[in-house]
Amino acid sequence: MKFTITTLALPFLAASAPTTAPPTNPAFSVMAIHSGAPIHYLQLNAAGQKFYLGGETASYCPSQVPNCPPGNQTVFAPGGASLDTEVPGGQQVYIDPNGALSFTQAHSASIPQGSSLGPFNYSADLPWAHYSFAGWGAKGFMACPTDDSRWQVFAAIGNATVPNGNINDCLGFSAVALTYTGDVPTWQYI
Repeated sequence: MKFTITTLALPFLAASAPTTAPPTNPAFSVMAIHSGAPIHYLQLNAAGQKFYLGGETASYCPSQVPNCPPGNQTVFAPGGASLDTEVPGGQQVYIDPNGALSFTQAHSASIPQGSSLGPFNYSADLPWAHYSFAGWGAKGFMACPTDDSRWQVFAAIGNATVPNGNINDCLGFSAVALTYTGDVPTWQYI
């Protein structure tokens, strides 16, 4: 069955693959690729200072800010070390001591002791650009099931502390970076 699904997906991927290299350092969103898995084609969403495949992006804009952006999609700033926001000081991306892909609270650069600030990498390889984490010997990212039908994103490391306690339930995935060309998407992520 997996062979059939993979075979059927190949024409779609080949037809939609870009024919020119993506920009070398754009803002981008992330989509998971893991053929035949429940996370295949899920968007990466920021929520609760963590990242998930599935669910909704969580954002906030103060009422006194005119013309708030919609805040309904998660977008990384060029390079992927921070999020694309309007909030003064921005919001930095890091891997917490448990291995979870995380982001700082608005107006704060505070991260837990023992966290990693990278390296996060955006690579503009053909046919798809990719986002990855190479610290702590990781080979990118993995998604682990949660109790609320989302998949929390972690560095792909063997000693991550995952939601259900069983790292064997996690799925590695290719984090395809999709170029974002719109206005800044949110005031801040929460």
